[in-house]
Amino acid sequence: MQAFKGAKLSDVPKSEIRVANVASVPQLSPLRYPGGKTWLIPHIKPWLRQCGDPIRNLFEPFAGGGIISLYAVMEGAARYCTMREIDRDVAAFWHTVLNNGAELATRIEKFELTQDSVTKLMQASISTVEDRGFRTFVLNRVRRGGILAAGASYCRRGENNRGISSRWYPKTLAGRIRNIHKRSDFIRFEESDGIKLIRTLRDRHRGSDVALFIDPPYTAGGKNAGKRLYKHHHVDHRELFELVVNSGVNFMMTYDASEEIWELVCEHRLHTVSVYMKNTHNRKLRELIITNFEVEEFVESVPTR
Repeated sequence: MQAFKGAKLSDVPKSEIRVANVASVPQLSPLRYPGGKTWLIPHIKPWLRQCGDPIRNLFEPFAGGGIISLYAVMEGAARYCTMREIDRDVAAFWHTVLNNGAELATRIEKFELTQDSVTKLMQASISTVEDRGFRTFVLNRVRRGGILAAGASYCRRGENNRGISSRWYPKTLAGRIRNIHKRSDFIRFEESDGIKLIRTLRDRHRGSDVALFIDPPYTAGGKNAGKRLYKHHHVDHRELFELVVNSGVNFMMTYDASEEIWELVCEHRLHTVSVYMKNTHNRKLRELIITNFEVEEFVESVPTR
């Protein structure tokens, strides 16, 4: 157990596990999600291993691109996963992938991506969940950083000056969607508030055979990233901590390193390590990995005072 009396945010030990080069990790999600956690996979492995081998169900209440849930199921670290997302457009995409993945993959392969075709798609009326899901996917691939919030700009130069097509790999992306659809019996998706999901865990899923991964919009400590990147960005972080700690399940949370979050960590006496990762602008940022038990591979020894 970490000793918190007089501890400072600067005292948080650095994780012994290196952040993954995203190119070295299997690319499982078709979405380019802002704040995505592909780089966190090396930390997810030992955490899930200590939670159970494998666990019965991994819950991800702020799913977004869903990379952690997809990894857990596809790599056999969890038998099932439950993803929840409140954003209507993102939810439409996941509903389409899981229910009509083959048709969506074919539609992506046949879509001729040009500025005109994207403009027409954005202006077209939406009559079905599948249409909304397809439009969400195209927007995600052609907008800068995959941002779906209103006002986000299109890729201008992108890779090799290819503009909006710089992140458009139809065969590769269609293949990822087909792979997910094949495992749809093991992936549950719910369009709703993630906070409500955590509340239900406390009453229905207490025990060591489930786990909870939480990556909320980063609005703590005066951060504006969540407000800029996501339509649904409001989170009461104090309430979230209390719900998670009282959920009765093993959990991992990730947050930007801020004094507000460190205060909550100390208040609930949680285990924490820091990692340094690069954002899309190649800026080095410090993040906190917060768990309710000490993950042996994260630190060689826990510092005391």
